[in-house]
Amino acid sequence: KNLKKRVYSYFSKKHEFGKLRRLVSQIVDVQFIVVDTELDALLLENNLIKKYQPKYNVMLKDDKTYPWICIKNERFPRVFATRQVVKDGSLYFGPYASVKTMNTMLDLLKKMFPFRTCKYNLSQENIDKQKFRVCLEYHIKKCLGPCEGKQSEESYKGMIEQAKAIIKGDINQVNQYLKEEIAKCATNLDFETAGDLKASLDTLNAHQAKSTIVSPSIHNVDVFSIVSDTKSGFVNFLKVMNGAIVQVYTLELKRKLEETEAELLSLAIIELRERFNSASREVILPFALEIENEQFSVHIPQRGDKKKLLELSERNAHFYKMDKYKQEKIANPERHSERILGQMQKDLRLNELPVHIECFDNSNIQGTHPVAACVVFKSARPAKKDYRHFNIKTVEGPNDFASMEEVVYRRYKRMLEEGEKLPQLIVIDGGKGQLSSALEALEKLELRGKIAIVGIAKRLEEIFFPGDSIPLYLDKRSESLKLIQNLRNEAHRFGITFHRQKRSGSAISSQLTAINGIGEETAKTLYRAYGSVKKVKESTLEQLETIIAKDKAKKVFEHFKAEKNS
Repeated sequence: KNLKKRVYSYFSKKHEFGKLRRLVSQIVDVQFIVVDTELDALLLENNLIKKYQPKYNVMLKDDKTYPWICIKNERFPRVFATRQVVKDGSLYFGPYASVKTMNTMLDLLKKMFPFRTCKYNLSQENIDKQKFRVCLEYHIKKCLGPCEGKQSEESYKGMIEQAKAIIKGDINQVNQYLKEEIAKCATNLDFETAGDLKASLDTLNAHQAKSTIVSPSIHNVDVFSIVSDTKSGFVNFLKVMNGAIVQVYTLELKRKLEETEAELLSLAIIELRERFNSASREVILPFALEIENEQFSVHIPQRGDKKKLLELSERNAHFYKMDKYKQEKIANPERHSERILGQMQKDLRLNELPVHIECFDNSNIQGTHPVAACVVFKSARPAKKDYRHFNIKTVEGPNDFASMEEVVYRRYKRMLEEGEKLPQLIVIDGGKGQLSSALEALEKLELRGKIAIVGIAKRLEEIFFPGDSIPLYLDKRSESLKLIQNLRNEAHRFGITFHRQKRSGSAISSQLTAINGIGEETAKTLYRAYGSVKKVKESTLEQLETIIAKDKAKKVFEHFKAEKNS
């Protein structure tokens, strides 16, 4: 609102972001243009960004191959689909994200209005000279023959105006017009024309019935919502006419200078309303914007049909964002990982990008066979070669806190001794207690403050930070939370698998050492070879002799044979 203050702010302080520092270092001159209102300023900014493509401004990421419906700027205009927008005065409606939706609209218009499809220059002079002859389209009643002067320009323009209204979604106006025309034809006993108009009316009503009905009371409203990440904002636009959604479009805006959601949404509203020629007097938004204007009123719904509309728009934006992420993951996995880690760095307020993350989990049943697991993710993907199991050595009984302190201490003591690179983030599976124990281990190694550490509690997926009793709750759809959950689940899986192996080994050992003459070492050898007592029982004497000494193999074989016979 105050241009002088805004420009002065670039030169009056030290900027946190490197992009801003670089921008300021490259400024050579400052120029300005005066306009009447703030809305005019936004519109001008939008146009200048499109024209000059400046390096440090928000970038509109748009698929230029989306199709449009074109009403050609010519006498007796043609109506057709195109992917090239030519600035020759023609009218373009779209772009349509779905080709099927556009074709449905074109089919409706063709059924209702007999537009010409030929490319002849139908000037009055050419028609008077009878340069053209009617084609098959005329004979099958798909065209009224303007090339031979069989249809007036005024009549054709009337059809074009009705077509424009339908494309814009104003179906009620066309509905009323057709009913009036049918009544006139019936009065004049022109029943054939009345029948054709009635067929067009039925087609129109069938099309309207297929539209997404929201509420008949909502008329001519624009709905905007935004979801964003660290690099982009995704703005969804819904146009509602006569209670039906007639247009849906999502626009991606690339952040260049850490723009806020409010700034991105302001630019998107101007761009989308201009692109779709929207003249709606009411705009529904998720939050207030500092835009003073007379073109439309802003409504921020709290409940009711308009709130549901806003939620629908947000879902569309979210699904568009997720689809972009899936495509990015396939096309460029490295960039996909970097974006997720950037979002995690922002969500957890970390000082550096968490490229190397480690997660710890304890596993025991009432203190028996206590073990722990450490899993490692690098660049948001599991690095299974770096996974580690731990047998708990210094703790007796079920003490999760002491066990966590032991494994964290052992893990990083060894890494320091071997000169390995430490992780940027440690995730502890557990709440405040386990996190405090892990912190004590880092304190002993003088690593506290050098490695970021958080705990995740299972019940409500709370994220705990050292020294903070109030947990952080991340959005359930957040990619940061999903990555932390993947770490926790992988650590749990890895730990429980090791625990089961230990229990199985213990059970096998106890059954085998019960045989007279079979000791711990022989039992372990058999366990490693067979993995279960059942398979040992099913083995032949010859098979056992290939694994252990013949006299011991005979004892094991005869023991299980006697057991089977009894």
